[in-house]
Amino acid sequence: MLITMTDRGPDSAGIAIYNHVTDKKGKITVQSDAPDTDFNSLESELEKQVKGDVNLRIQSTHAVLELRADQMNSARTILKQLRPNLRVMSTGESLEIYKEVGLPKDVAARFDIKKMSGSHGIGHTRMATESAVTTMGAHPFNTGSDQCLVHNGSLSNHNSLRRKLRRDGVHIQTENDTEVGAAYLTWKMQNGSSLGEALESSLDDLDGFFTFVVGTKDGFGVVRDPIACKPAVMAETDHFVAFGSEYRALVNLPGIEQARVWEPEPATVYFWKH
Repeated sequence: MLITMTDRGPDSAGIAIYNHVTDKKGKITVQSDAPDTDFNSLESELEKQVKGDVNLRIQSTHAVLELRADQMNSARTILKQLRPNLRVMSTGESLEIYKEVGLPKDVAARFDIKKMSGSHGIGHTRMATESAVTTMGAHPFNTGSDQCLVHNGSLSNHNSLRRKLRRDGVHIQTENDTEVGAAYLTWKMQNGSSLGEALESSLDDLDGFFTFVVGTKDGFGVVRDPIACKPAVMAETDHFVAFGSEYRALVNLPGIEQARVWEPEPATVYFWKH
């Protein structure tokens, strides 16, 4: 699906995969421009600091650190000290995010995505608009545990909202407007909203035009702004639910001939949970 959409944005791509982890474990996915140096002995160094078992799995420029869930916050602080150049791509019990500059087919091949398994995933190929073409500027964005977001469109009030969220202690790493959208949803949920309520609030608080696809540990949600000028199409069968910016992304899915295919309504929140 992602490779089919290459010409929508060939400068970078990212894939979020929700992959099973054993009970009471968490994962931190990190990225490095110098993986040979940064990942060397990182596992043993981090184990000494957190005083617990750490499993390091290297995927090209990314690595997934698995450790006890109650050690996640301290591990992130320790990582800044041990490897200040590492970039955190995602955190959570099941979420892994892989993203880099380049064509979708090259990014997917670099991380050997076809051999990965999981319950669901979200991919995005990007034409840079609101920020530079960098690894950190690629989608998806993760700002809350096991939550990720991709965005098609443009937000007009992201700068003022970014300043507000940072004042409220929300960690935002880039100047990309999509990360602000992700951070906004995290902030709303930290203040008591469900994901559905947060998505509904975004219709009032976010200016611009957008289609959001939001991943959680057990499902994903879709919402379009009230004008809904950005293309979006859904397909659903008894076996899968799929979303694409255009129908051509869906045509090779198994059983697409029997799927219910429709365009999401404006200002309407959809959510699927398994």
